[in-house]
Amino acid sequence: MKRQLPCDSHLGWILKVLGVDPGITNTGYGLVVEESGKLRAAKFGSIGTPASADMSHRLDILYGEIKGLIEESTPDIVVLEQLFFNTNLKTAFAVGQARGVILLACKHTDVTWSEYTPLQVKQTVVGNGNASKQQVKYMVGALLGLSDPPKSLHACDALAIAICHLHMRRLKEKTGS
Repeated sequence: MKRQLPCDSHLGWILKVLGVDPGITNTGYGLVVEESGKLRAAKFGSIGTPASADMSHRLDILYGEIKGLIEESTPDIVVLEQLFFNTNLKTAFAVGQARGVILLACKHTDVTWSEYTPLQVKQTVVGNGNASKQQVKYMVGALLGLSDPPKSLHACDALAIAICHLHMRRLKEKTGS
């Protein structure tokens, strides 16, 4: 069942987007709320798993935390960073497993999901696909009006992914595509 967008008659549309930066050691999350065209960070942080635990336990922790976060924050959509294969295949496989349990949590909580590449996120948030982590962090803070951007780069990336989705959504509405 698809969720309806909540509406407050005197404020306009309210849309909640949960951005997720998947990882097995640290998964960043950031809930961005768009209310009457203004963005704000409602919640953000990182979910860590113990390196000493076996993979099935780490994935179980991640699944439980993400599922709980979705149930608690009731986002309209969950947005993930698309898997980017670099030279470290071991890391890519672990991130792929993390993405799998995140998508399973979306399925079990009946929330739709979408994804964007790191390039799309940087272009949308900073205006430069080659932007540094520090540039992304600065723009996330500026766009969300945060006096102190998240210390965790994973949380910052998750907020950037949510912002990207909201900006892309506006663009699609305006262009009709």
